[in-house]
Amino acid sequence: MIRHAKISEISDIMAITRECAAFMMAKDIYQWNEHYPSKEAFLLDIKRNELYVLQAENKVIGTIVISTHMDVEYIPIKWLTENKNNCYIHRLSVHPDFQGKGYAQKMMDFAENTARQNGFLSVRLDTFSQNKRNQKFYETRGYQKLGDIFFPKQSEHPFHCYELVL
Repeated sequence: MIRHAKISEISDIMAITRECAAFMMAKDIYQWNEHYPSKEAFLLDIKRNELYVLQAENKVIGTIVISTHMDVEYIPIKWLTENKNNCYIHRLSVHPDFQGKGYAQKMMDFAENTARQNGFLSVRLDTFSQNKRNQKFYETRGYQKLGDIFFPKQSEHPFHCYELVL
C-alpha cells in the first residue's frame, strides 16, 4: 500500500534511508550520507503533502516524494518539456531487506500514474552518476538522460537528470 506519510513515521523513514545509505556505501556508491536525505527535508515533504510511504508486512519499507517544486539546481538543464506543470521525484527508497521484489517499480508506477491523473506534462528526477543500477532502472522505464547537476554536500560526482514525457 502506498499512502501519504505521517509525522509520527519520521523515525522509521530516517531508519530506512540510513539503511539504504549504508547498503549503497558497501557497494562503493556514495550517493547518500549524513547530510542527505535529512530529517528536515522529509518534514518539509510532509508539510507540502508530497511524501509517500510504501507499507508492506504491516510496516513502512519505502519512501517516494512526488513534488511540483523545481529545485534551483535543475534550472540549467535543457528539459524535453516546458518548465511548467511537471512533477519531480525525490528520495525514492526501499529498505535493503525488501529490495529486488519490485517495490521500487510499484512506487514509480504510482508516481507516474499520479502525474498522469493530475495532467502533468512530464516526470523529472535525478540519480547519482555512480549508481549504474538506478540509471538502468530509470532508462528501462523510458526516462531520457538530459544533463548533469552537482550536489557538493553529497558527492564530487555529478547527478544525471532524467525526464519521462507523459
